[in-house]
Amino acid sequence: MKKVLCGNEMDRMPDWAFRIMAFMFNVSDFIKSPDSRLKPFNIREGQTVVDWGCGTGRYLKSASGRVGDKGIVYGVDIHPLAVESARRIIEKHHLKNVTPLLTDGKTVDIPLHTADLIYALDMFHMVRDHKAFLQLLFSITRPDGILILEDGHQPREQTKEKVIGSGYWEITAGNKSFITCKPLKKTI
Repeated sequence: MKKVLCGNEMDRMPDWAFRIMAFMFNVSDFIKSPDSRLKPFNIREGQTVVDWGCGTGRYLKSASGRVGDKGIVYGVDIHPLAVESARRIIEKHHLKNVTPLLTDGKTVDIPLHTADLIYALDMFHMVRDHKAFLQLLFSITRPDGILILEDGHQPREQTKEKVIGSGYWEITAGNKSFITCKPLKKTI
């Protein structure tokens, strides 16, 4: 049952699980603003930011405001309900610098080497082929870009093993919530 609810290595959660997650996030966001989760990421005006696994789109408005009119935010998810939810948020808040994108987990319609910052929160545990996933993120990240990766429902050591083992990223920092990575110059 935990695998179904938490989504470990299943790539895409069932629609009913997405709807339950959306309800829980709405309650949580009413109590504490999701904006506080983005503060440590140091998102700056003019950046290209990718919210990978954007889910309900709860961080899109905040990211949009942080990058400003000259920046771009991509809300990417493998789940059609997530992209639909992101579109509703974009429309509701008139977010002109946010683009929702559906991915198949292997490709995404973001130009190569353009992302200044990618954050992937509470979703890495769901990725079945973590090496291909980390390679895809590497391909859209600028050489001086940053990846912020939350463990989700897996131990930190497992996250570190996957990241280091991919050959695409170097872990540069970490705290109890997430690790920060930079792309390697050469891959193995």
